[in-house]
Amino acid sequence: MQHAALKNDRCKKILTDTLPGGTTNRPALVRLLKMLKAGDSLTVWKLDRLGRSLRDLITILDDMRARGVKFKSLTEAIDTETAAGRAMWQMIGIMAEFEHSLISERTQAGIAEAKRRGVKFGRKGILKDYQVEHTLQLMGQGETVTDIAASLRVGRATLYRAIAEYDRQHTKPLPLRARNSKKKHR
Repeated sequence: MQHAALKNDRCKKILTDTLPGGTTNRPALVRLLKMLKAGDSLTVWKLDRLGRSLRDLITILDDMRARGVKFKSLTEAIDTETAAGRAMWQMIGIMAEFEHSLISERTQAGIAEAKRRGVKFGRKGILKDYQVEHTLQLMGQGETVTDIAASLRVGRATLYRAIAEYDRQHTKPLPLRARNSKKKHR
């Protein structure tokens, strides 16, 4: 059915990828995109035949437009040769940007909620609390950070980060009044 529609539209060359829908490695599409040049026209039966996702589709079509390649989708009636087709393409771009914004907002909201619940992000520290406590004792006895870091088989920056994190976790914040009163006396 797709081939018949493309032949009916007078397409000169038809390339086909016979891979499952979720596959992102599409050799025929890659070959096609490489051979297109300014003035050529690409016709697809349906938009989803070109891009596996809206973002993928936008990227491909933006690249084609920048290279001066015309585009046409038979089932969605998008033809960059017509004003209506260009308007439809711009609407697709707007929807893609809107979708990206929504995903970003939901991600940020999820991260904020997780942080509120006390979820820690990033990888766990290499050094345990007892190692940091021992490090602080050694530093108090005059050992150099370089020597301590070498004995723990970590870099100096790692050691400093571990000490800073230890301080954040084990130092109680001052009550609000104490904070304000300290500022006045400085």
